[in-house]
Parts: sequence; C-alpha cells; structure tokens
Amino acid sequence: MQTATCTFNTLGVSESLLRDLTKAGFINPTSIQEQAIPHALLGRDVLGCAQTGTGKTAAFVIPIIERLATMPKGQPHALILVPTRELAIQVQGVIDQLGRSMRIFATTIVGGADMQAQVRGLRQRPDVLVATPGRLLDHMWNGTVNLAPMKILVLDEADRMLDMGFAPQINQILEAMPEERQTLLFSATMPADLNQLARANVKNPVSVMVSRPATTSTGVTQAVHHTTHDSKADLLVSLLGENKDSVLVFTRTKHRADKLGRLLGSAGHKVAVIHGNRSLSQRRAALEGFRRGTFRVLVATDIAARGIDVANIGHVVNFDLPNCPEDYIHRIGRTARMHATGKATSFVTSEDHDQLRAIEKLLGKSVPLATGSPAPAASQRAHRPAVHHRAAHGRPGGRHQSERGSWRGASPR
Repeated sequence: MQTATCTFNTLGVSESLLRDLTKAGFINPTSIQEQAIPHALLGRDVLGCAQTGTGKTAAFVIPIIERLATMPKGQPHALILVPTRELAIQVQGVIDQLGRSMRIFATTIVGGADMQAQVRGLRQRPDVLVATPGRLLDHMWNGTVNLAPMKILVLDEADRMLDMGFAPQINQILEAMPEERQTLLFSATMPADLNQLARANVKNPVSVMVSRPATTSTGVTQAVHHTTHDSKADLLVSLLGENKDSVLVFTRTKHRADKLGRLLGSAGHKVAVIHGNRSLSQRRAALEGFRRGTFRVLVATDIAARGIDVANIGHVVNFDLPNCPEDYIHRIGRTARMHATGKATSFVTSEDHDQLRAIEKLLGKSVPLATGSPAPAASQRAHRPAVHHRAAHGRPGGRHQSERGSWRGASPR
C-alpha cells in the first residue's frame, strides 16, 4: 500500500533522475514502484505482479537507469523483452524521457521495422535493448547482438509472451544470457507455466504483488450487453452516440477489425485500426492519432491489449469476447489507468456463454448487465451460475488462440 510520505527521493532515486521524473510528470510513486524500486536498485531479482495501468514500466526503467549510469559505456548492459511492437515503443519512450540527464539511451529491436536501420541503431552503442523475442533472435543469429555482456534482464508482460507462444524463443534467449545477472520479471497474472519459468530463471527474488492476480482496476465500471452477431455493429454505433469519450474496441480477428473500421468511418466517426497485418508505421500513426485525439475510436485485435499506453481512454468495448479469459483483464485495463475511471462493455451472444463463464470465474464475480440490455436467454442463464470464489489460474478451452487461428501460434514479430 502506497504511503502518503513516500516519494521517489525516499526510494533512493538520484537528483539527476528526480529532475527528469518531475519533467515527465512522475510526482509520487505508485504501489508497484514503491515496492520494487528499492530492491531493484540494490541489484536484487524482482518478481512483480500487478494489474495493467499501475506503473510497471517505470518500476523497472528507473532502477535500470540508475544502475547503468555507474557501468562502463560502449555496449548494451540491459535487455528488456516485451511481447509486442507497441509495448516496445512505449518502453523506449519512457527510457527516452527518464534517461536524458543520466545519458542512458536505448534502441528498439522489433519485427516489421527495417533490419538495417536497427543495425545502425546498434552501432550507436546503446545502453539498453528493448526487443521482441523473434527479431532479437534474428539479430543474434546474424551476429549483430551479443548477450554475453548483459547485466540486467527484464521480462515485461511475461504471461503475455507465453500466451503468444514465445516460450521457445525466450528459452533460447535465456540460454545466451550470462548466469550472473539481475532479472526483473513483471506480469499482470501468474499462471503455472510462468511460475515454472520464474523458478528456473529468477534467483531468490523479492516478490512484489500489488493486487491479487486477475484483479481489475476499481475505477472500471464493467457491464455485459446481450445481443446477436447481426446487431453488434448497430449497438456499437448507439454506444458511440451516448457521449464523446475516446473508445477502444477489441475484435477477435483482423478481418473483422478492418470491416468494423470501415463501417464506423462510413457512419462519420474518426476511427483508426490496428492489428498484426498493419505495418509498423501504420500502427504508430494509429496509436499516435488516437493518443492526440485525431481519432476518437481505435479498433484493435488483442495484439494491442497490452501495448497501448494512452491516458484517459474513456470506454473499452469488447465487440468480441476474447478466447483467453486473462485477455479480458488486459483489454479492460486500458481504461481507468493510474487511478482514473472508465467503462468496459462486452457484447455477448448466445455462443459466448462459455467465454463469459470463464471470465467471471477468473474475476470471482459476475459482470453486471448493461443498462438497456435484454436478459440472457434461458439456456445461457443456465450456464451462468453465481460465482463466489475465483477459480485457479487456467485457460478454459485451451491456450490463447492467435489471430491466425492456430493454438499457441506466435504472433507476428
């Protein structure tokens, strides 16, 4: 629990970094930052679990900057592994903001970007590499990245990387890392396979659990709206007319995201679309336009569930329920970030009761009915008993299904 007297200064952050924190708008540490930073500054391994929107990125970037400032220059000494290009860009942005005075620089290595441009970035001898697993392996195989000098490893959104099928790549990367290193593992949930990975690779860690796994922000007002496939689009247009909030809409497939984007654009809404088939420049333009308000609506697949760091998203709409119940947590975590408030509405058809049940088991409670929603059909109510206890971590129906439709298939690099 964050205390009223805790500041970044009391956590042991240097004056130079304090100035950059203030310029970047970091006033008081969040709970995850308060608990993780002092241990990470001492070089301890940290196993951090906290819901999205709680400030995990700064919780590892701040100690990395402080520790690297005392190390020799000339080659990267820290590696931050992330599941998606969007999250890599977000982490790079935080390092750019906070590392300026300490002269700590990073370069991003992700798929979908020019390989030779990344090689040129590596020749600038950055202090930190921010990478997705697949493209990092490409550079390792080409001899443009050597992990032997690494002193710090961060696995960010580790559960998501496993869900996306990156376990083989992560294991190859871990084998190339030196045994003597500091490892910081941050995640929003702690499924069994992630616990196994942590036991094998994180040494005597300090465990930092801000909230129990699978909790959602208290500022999110959740609701389900029972509807049909054919009525979803009209229902979404109706919801968009209720207020002027920014809205993030999640679909299950790339094709549906494109189709919905065209429909909303025809209805007069300023909309952008983001998914794995969009180029990196297209995805950056969509995110930046959404962040600045050029686009009021962003339609996305789950590739964006943890890679969007946009303040004040007013409403998250699950146009399609996710296949994996944990993804529900990460989707709705895009709103009500950093103690703000927001809404999350899920469209549920007669075919979705298994997914809804799995989500409610994970949450440990039923999701309320949206105002104006018809009651679920009798057959659906029969499958939706009251939930009093949170189920153990599991993934009903199997692992996260990729956009290509194969189980445990790695998402596009």
